[in-house]
Amino acid sequence: MRLLHSKTFDFRDFEWGSLVTPPYAILSHTWEGTEVTFQDMEAFRIKNESRRIRKMRGFSKIAACCAQAVRDGYEYVWIDTCCINKESSAELSEAINSMYRWYQGAAICYAYLFDVTAASDEDDFNSIRRSKWFTRGWTLQELIAPSEVHFYGSRWFSLGRRAFLGSRSTLTPILFQTTRIHIEVFAGADIKTYSIAQRMSWASKRQTKRVEDIAYSLMGIFGVSMPMLYGEGEYAFIRLQQEIMKTSDDQSLFA
Repeated sequence: MRLLHSKTFDFRDFEWGSLVTPPYAILSHTWEGTEVTFQDMEAFRIKNESRRIRKMRGFSKIAACCAQAVRDGYEYVWIDTCCINKESSAELSEAINSMYRWYQGAAICYAYLFDVTAASDEDDFNSIRRSKWFTRGWTLQELIAPSEVHFYGSRWFSLGRRAFLGSRSTLTPILFQTTRIHIEVFAGADIKTYSIAQRMSWASKRQTKRVEDIAYSLMGIFGVSMPMLYGEGEYAFIRLQQEIMKTSDDQSLFA
């Protein structure tokens, strides 16, 4: 597992789950515009490259995440855009298969809702419900898996703590209304106690940019692993069902 130092922006590799793995914060967000990659962050220490990268649209949320982690006392963060070398298919596959555990093991998850300003009245709470973050496939596990989720709005980079929208516990009524996920799940209930059909329903209105990611983003929720085969299209979901069948006799899968 590759973590980003919240002050120096240096990378450090850890064996996930080992005694030396430090507490870390993790970011949940939707991809918008030009994201900062692993290669970009590797080049960040070069003066000219640093200036270019700081101007990239995706850099501000990395900086905001790191600044928040420092305020909260966490030395390291994990951010999917830059902590995975996506030029390595093996590393990408390992990361996607491990992602649910990584979110589950984080000390805190920061959910960045770029299209929400604040949450001080009913209109603002409605804007939370309308956020694109609730429509994406990958953010489902990022909402469920962590022990603690804090939500931040669009001005996180400039306002810091003042962009805080609320925590998963304080926003539970809104989260339930928006996702129809059982309130007990937000309080830490074991999702394995919910039927396969129920868990599938949580993702029914969510979308991903690549059709295969609908299946890949659900692996952790069903406790299965499988290799990434981008280009297989909708067959990825059939493979997901086959993997679920190997570990469960829950017939609601076919409902």
